Amino acid sequence: MIAVTDWVRLLIVSVVFTAAAGAIAWATGLATPKPFLKAAARAVLQLAAVSAVITFVLTHLGLTGVFLVVMVVVATATSARRTRTGWNGVWVGTAILIGTVPALVLMIGIGLLPVEGIALIPVGGILIGGAMSATTLSARRALDALRDRHGEYEAALALGFLEPTAARLIIRHPSAEALLPALDQTRTVGLVTLPGAFVGMLLGGAPVWQAGALQLVVLLALLAVEVAAVATVVELIARGLVRRASQQGEVRLT
Repeated sequence: MIAVTDWVRLLIVSVVFTAAAGAIAWATGLATPKPFLKAAARAVLQLAAVSAVITFVLTHLGLTGVFLVVMVVVATATSARRTRTGWNGVWVGTAILIGTVPALVLMIGIGLLPVEGIALIPVGGILIGGAMSATTLSARRALDALRDRHGEYEAALALGFLEPTAARLIIRHPSAEALLPALDQTRTVGLVTLPGAFVGMLLGGAPVWQAGALQLVVLLALLAVEVAAVATVVELIARGLVRRASQQGEVRLT
């Protein structure tokens, strides 16, 4: 049982970190404090809700599946909102799932990941979250590139390139920059970062080698999942399935 003093310390530290983020962003002109306050408030409410139901969910495999589906839906909605793509942003769910599902199936199939909520939810959450971030970043960069380099796109069409091919020429490299965080995290693991799966297993009493092995698998799975997500985003945008409303008239994509 957590003591009252521990809750007080937690509250103080959380308030300080949230206030610092908002104050620094406001003072330097990066953003207003509002998004940081809203994000902190949502985190508190969501973690409280998850903590209240997680024990029950983890003991029922069917509910674990439902929980994973909810994760994907929220990730898709978040990515669509961040990329300002409206209802056609639903297609970004394809990018989130296209690498995540095979990765989970592979780890389950070879016996690395047991078919239990206590394993599926955290690992699935890591992969879905990574795919969401890569999808959002790559889509934003790609859509910005189409807007800013519209002249190059038109020049490619004039040279005889098909519209999807012309779009790929413009968006492929900007989209690939979304992979830098995953690459840097993998390159520096153990030297700069100790990711959550590793730390969580250590705190749970697992041997160090076992924690390291699982973390290695998760990191490499994340790389594959995020590359698949970015590649899918490129295709979705190149084929006109994902685009901003403001770009519908300026970039003709099939």
